[in-house]
Amino acid sequence: MSNVLNDDLALNSLASAPITRPHWSRTLAALLLSRPLLPLGIAVLLTALAWALWPTAFSHYDPLSGVPSEALQSPGARHWFGTDQLGRDLYSRAVHGSAISLQATALAVAIALLVGILLGVIAGYFGGLVDAFLMRVVEVLMAIPSLLLAMAIITVLGFGTLNIALAVGLSSVATFARLVRGEVLRWRTSVFVEAAVSCGVGPWTIIRRHILVHAAGPVLALAALEFGSAVLAVSALSFLGFGAPPPQPEWGLLISEGRNYMVAAWWYTTLPGLVVASVVLAANQLARAVQDLQGSKS
Repeated sequence: MSNVLNDDLALNSLASAPITRPHWSRTLAALLLSRPLLPLGIAVLLTALAWALWPTAFSHYDPLSGVPSEALQSPGARHWFGTDQLGRDLYSRAVHGSAISLQATALAVAIALLVGILLGVIAGYFGGLVDAFLMRVVEVLMAIPSLLLAMAIITVLGFGTLNIALAVGLSSVATFARLVRGEVLRWRTSVFVEAAVSCGVGPWTIIRRHILVHAAGPVLALAALEFGSAVLAVSALSFLGFGAPPPQPEWGLLISEGRNYMVAAWWYTTLPGLVVASVVLAANQLARAVQDLQGSKS
């Protein structure tokens, strides 16, 4: 009898003992040690965001007008990125172009995120024929290269920055839908969800309060990763001439305009291209960091 009481006391003490979790400072320190370029990536993203929100605070030249006598000047103290064939300051055009490019990118990611979450939740939670049909559609979309699918959608919608955002967003829906479906299937059979079902809680309330909360981490990591891919896709479509017409300073259009001056003015294409590459790499660093944080919590 005493042995049974001792075992009960031991179990009670273990159950009442607090679960130790690593302090957030240790988690952050470990993350910075594993990814030393993360602060630089965050600084690049914040700079690009500041460019998009307050372009006039970072550039003093008019991005649409130039001085013909200063055409194709190399980078220097007056013109950090040099000038184009019309004497326009390329740094100012890159700064003002960030507003157009990043707005299109953010809209594309938002479309892919919202539509993908809706499709993934419906397929994963309700299952059956609905799941089978939606997943076949998702598999077909994933079999088509995203840039080719976006070009096909633009052909239907027409040219323009808004249509580029819609096309890039719709071409990325399948990736979000598949991830969300997997997360819903993972958490649908958990104890707290079954308890909510037994208490008569509605399906959409369960999805909103219990399932999507736990699926938020992987979805946010994918959104950060897709942000970099969307920057590339938007710039590529703008490079091909599907975006805003000249003289609007889109990043892809800046790179496209410099193709004819690669020999005489290397900076025309190279420096705007480095801006795009820096933002993409910074978004990838942030996405990997979010994934590492999710792995440390699990």
